[in-house]
Amino acid sequence: MGTITTTDGVEIYYKDWGSGQPIVFSHGWPLSADDWDAQLLFFLGHGYRVIAHDRRGHGRSSQVGDGHAMDHYADDLAALTAQLDLHDAIHVGHSTGGGEVVRYLARHGESRVAKAVLIAAVPPLMVQTDANPGGLPKSVFDGLQAEVAAHRSDFYRALPSGPFYGYNRPGVEPSEAVIANWWRQGMMGGAKAHYDGVVAFSQTDFTDDLKKITVPVLVQHGDDDQIVPYANSGPLSAELVQNGTLKTYEGFPHGMPTTHADVINADILEFLRS
Repeated sequence: MGTITTTDGVEIYYKDWGSGQPIVFSHGWPLSADDWDAQLLFFLGHGYRVIAHDRRGHGRSSQVGDGHAMDHYADDLAALTAQLDLHDAIHVGHSTGGGEVVRYLARHGESRVAKAVLIAAVPPLMVQTDANPGGLPKSVFDGLQAEVAAHRSDFYRALPSGPFYGYNRPGVEPSEAVIANWWRQGMMGGAKAHYDGVVAFSQTDFTDDLKKITVPVLVQHGDDDQIVPYANSGPLSAELVQNGTLKTYEGFPHGMPTTHADVINADILEFLRS
């Protein structure tokens, strides 16, 4: 475990375990590297070097007041990969982290990258526009920002208790430990980063970024994702990249790397070995 300092003075915390081919994990909003526990231990056990960082303003990284946009997220990831001198790396991103991976590949190139995995990721574009009529209305994301500003702690209990993990679906038994861990990670981060991050993940258009990606990409998405709806995300991303494979999971929620870690991990491993 350690930190790097970016060119604009932000301290980025990261975990770096093991040896072998590196897998770099980019987490979702408003969480931290800890959200990858099930993946870090699994792939470490299969001989990979596993690396996960806390995005600026999140987790144990600096709670700065600015730079909470996809370009900065991508630049921070590039700084981490350069500092660790990673080569032949696999980049795995969940939700907002998927956007971070896509922008990193498009903005900084693929010279250090072998493959990528996008899990329930926000690309191509979440918000509804004239060119993206299938997106969610901007009012949805304005509402998220209002919740963060008004009562972040309450909101960070409600979201994982319901749609994030699909615990609001009939017959699904909520895990209090999983909910509490989501809340813990969220409250570790800074409110300003989380507030601005809503705009970053919802209003960034990744269409042109996806078209630039030539490395093999596995796109994993559940068809019952209540946070990043399936129809306007996963299938479109898999089509836009030059070498994409779509894996659809019937009934899986947005937080499937946690709720269905055994399935997700096994499919990623198969993709990495192919």
